[in-house]
Amino acid sequence: MSNINLSSSGLPETVLDDEPAEARQRLAEALGLDEDQRRHAVAAVVADYPRFLDGWARLGDLARDPIEGYAAYRVGYHRGLDRLRQNGWRGSGYVRWQHESNRGFLRALDGLRRMAAAIGERDEEARCDTFLRQLDPAWDPALTAD
Repeated sequence: MSNINLSSSGLPETVLDDEPAEARQRLAEALGLDEDQRRHAVAAVVADYPRFLDGWARLGDLARDPIEGYAAYRVGYHRGLDRLRQNGWRGSGYVRWQHESNRGFLRALDGLRRMAAAIGERDEEARCDTFLRQLDPAWDPALTAD
């Protein structure tokens, strides 16, 4: 487990533990494949590592339609909430993009925001947007475009 920075000067900050090195390596390889093989390869990584947050987020990125994307991002988001709680997060405080290990969760949350907009779930889109900005006040949606 990673630590929570409890400072007297503000909200605590949670940094998720690193994803398994093998999962990260396999995801990088999968993302480097030709477009027609990429989605299947990413899905295989997620099947082997179902708690891999960035895997779920990238699977959402490769979805065939907004509903499939929404589902993948939602799984990543909920698994991310579980991981945050396991790392001491209690429903408030920062989870910043600057920490590589937080990015899978934030990508999933941002993807959920985008897919909620695509399917007309405006209240869900707004909740996700607000949550992203609470977790990281410097949040910029362009961050997930890598």
